[in-house]
Amino acid sequence: MRNEELKIVFDQQAVSYDKQWERMAPIRAALYLLLESQFSGLPENARILCVGVGTGAELAHLAERFPGWHFTAVDPSGAMLDVCRQRAVQKGFLARCHFHEGYLDTLAAEARYDAATCFLVSQFLLEGGARTTFFREIAQRLKPHGILANADLASDTESPAYEVLLRSWMTLMSSDGLQPEVLERARTAYASNVAILPVQQVAGLIKAAGFDAPVQFFQAGLMHGWFCTRQADLK
Repeated sequence: MRNEELKIVFDQQAVSYDKQWERMAPIRAALYLLLESQFSGLPENARILCVGVGTGAELAHLAERFPGWHFTAVDPSGAMLDVCRQRAVQKGFLARCHFHEGYLDTLAAEARYDAATCFLVSQFLLEGGARTTFFREIAQRLKPHGILANADLASDTESPAYEVLLRSWMTLMSSDGLQPEVLERARTAYASNVAILPVQQVAGLIKAAGFDAPVQFFQAGLMHGWFCTRQADLK
């Protein structure tokens, strides 16, 4: 799916996005709890880059837990950023946020962030080279040894385990029970619009972008999470 197509899709989903995925809230809560522990050693005044922030769920979690941190929220969907901004107003941390509408390559490439989050974003880049370039763009905006926390759908789609995990994942997301046609549509959509790669391959793409070897810290169904540090001698 091309950039402009993705933007249109997420613009259309913005208002109902959180409601649409509320069944996944326990998984997000576990991810954010582990994210919090990985980021706990950052400075009290840390600057955090949230790439593909969407409606700002992880940003809100971190803002509440770490009241001295400041955030740059990046997303190509203006509608998503509007929801994120409203959340910041309601939760009282708007003054600590900067909102940037656009793709990451339109954000100044200054190594000034202590850490970055990127959740369920890079999977939409279907070509491996583009995905590594994307991770390198994050690395370029992190301070030396800055931390990236990334999560994406990942699996070996040729393995028997993938069919089991896909069925479980679709059942979890479907409020009306999993119908055969729903599973088939999901399988087709994931094959054409999402780059679901083996776990080791995703980790390799991240490392090739200028990070130390990623450590997997999270898995729930098809979703995997890694954290890693930016190499000090990144060029």
